[in-house]
Amino acid sequence: MLRQRLYSSQYSFFEKLLAIDYFLILLILLIGIISVFAMYSTDGGEVLYHTKSHLVRFGVFFGVFLIFSFIRIKFWYTTSYLFYLIALAMIVAVAFVGVTASGSQRWINLYFLNLQPSEIMKIAIILCFARYYHRMQDTEVQNLKNVIQPLILLIIPCIFVIKQPDLGTAILIALSGIVVMWIAGLNIKYFIYSGLILLVSAPFVISFLKPYQKLRILTFFNPEKDPLGAGYQIIQSKIAIGSGGFFGKGFLKGTQSYLEFLPEKHTDFIFTLFSEEFGFAGSILLLFLYVLLIYRIIKIGFSSKSFFAKLYCFGFSAAIFIYMFVNISMVVGILPIVGSPLPIMSYGGSSMLAIMLGLSIVMSCKIYSKDQITQ
Repeated sequence: MLRQRLYSSQYSFFEKLLAIDYFLILLILLIGIISVFAMYSTDGGEVLYHTKSHLVRFGVFFGVFLIFSFIRIKFWYTTSYLFYLIALAMIVAVAFVGVTASGSQRWINLYFLNLQPSEIMKIAIILCFARYYHRMQDTEVQNLKNVIQPLILLIIPCIFVIKQPDLGTAILIALSGIVVMWIAGLNIKYFIYSGLILLVSAPFVISFLKPYQKLRILTFFNPEKDPLGAGYQIIQSKIAIGSGGFFGKGFLKGTQSYLEFLPEKHTDFIFTLFSEEFGFAGSILLLFLYVLLIYRIIKIGFSSKSFFAKLYCFGFSAAIFIYMFVNISMVVGILPIVGSPLPIMSYGGSSMLAIMLGLSIVMSCKIYSKDQITQ
C-alpha cells in the first residue's frame, strides 16, 4: 500500500518523512559542527564575531534547507529558467548598486545579508542546464544549436562576474555548467577542441587579466620570489599544513594561526587551520565526510525517476567536488589562489546559502524520487 502511494502523485507527510535521507542530514550537520569549531579556533578560542556569525548563518540556512527540502522537484523544474534569470539580474545589478569591499564590487546589500549573486548562479546554472537537457535525445545534444545556446547562457554571467572582478568564481560557474553538458552526453570532441582553443589563446587571455590576477599566476609558479608580498599566503599555508604532521598540534594550538602568520584563515584558508590543528589524520577524516556527502548526492540521483533530477544531482555533486578540490589544491600550492571557499566550512553567508539551497534541491529529489517529469 505504501509503495503504491509513493508511486502516485500524492504524498502524505508521514511518507515524506520516511523518504528523507537522514544520513545526508547527518553528514551536513557533522561538517557544520566541525566548521563552527574551526571558526571558534580562528577567533582565538573565544566566541567572537566570526564564530557567532557563522553559527547563526549555519543554523538559519540549515533551517532553510529543511523547509525547502519539502518543495516538490517539479517546482524547481518549472522555475529553473526563472531562477537563472533572477540570479543573472542580480549579477547585472551588482555593477550598478553593488557593495564594494577590498577593491571588488561583488555584493548586493539586502540589509540582513550582503548577498553575492555569483554564488547563487553556481546553483542556478546547474538547474538551468538540467532543465535544458531534460528529455533531450543524445543526437539532439550533439546538435550545434544545442551546444551554442547553453554556452551563451554560461558565458553571459561569467563575463559580468569577471568584471567585478572575480575570476575564480567565474571559473567555478563555468565548470559547473560544463560538467552538466558533459553528463548530458555532449561528445568529448567538443571538450578537446575547446581545450586546444583555450591553450592557444591563453597568452592573449592573460593580457586582459587584472595586475593582481597576473601576479597570482606568477606567484603560483614561484611563491618564494615575493615571500613577504604576493607569495606570503601560500608559503604560510604550506608551513602550517606541514607543521601539523600526522595527528596535528591539537585543537586551539595551531601556532601559525594563533600568531597571525596565516591571513584569511576564516575564509579560503580554513582547511589550512584545520589541517595544522588536526594533522593528516584529521584532514583525511574531513575529506572522507565530503566524499560521503558527494556519494549520497550521486546515490539520490540514481534513485530519481526524472532525468532532470538525475542531471541536477550529478551536476551538483560534481560541483561540490570541484569546489572542494580547487580550495584544497589552492591552499597546498597545487593551483593558484582563486578565492574558492570550502563548502560549509568557510566563512561566508552567500556561499553557505547557495550550498544549503543546492542541498535542499537534492533532498527534494530524494523525497519526490518517484515523480516523473513528462513535459
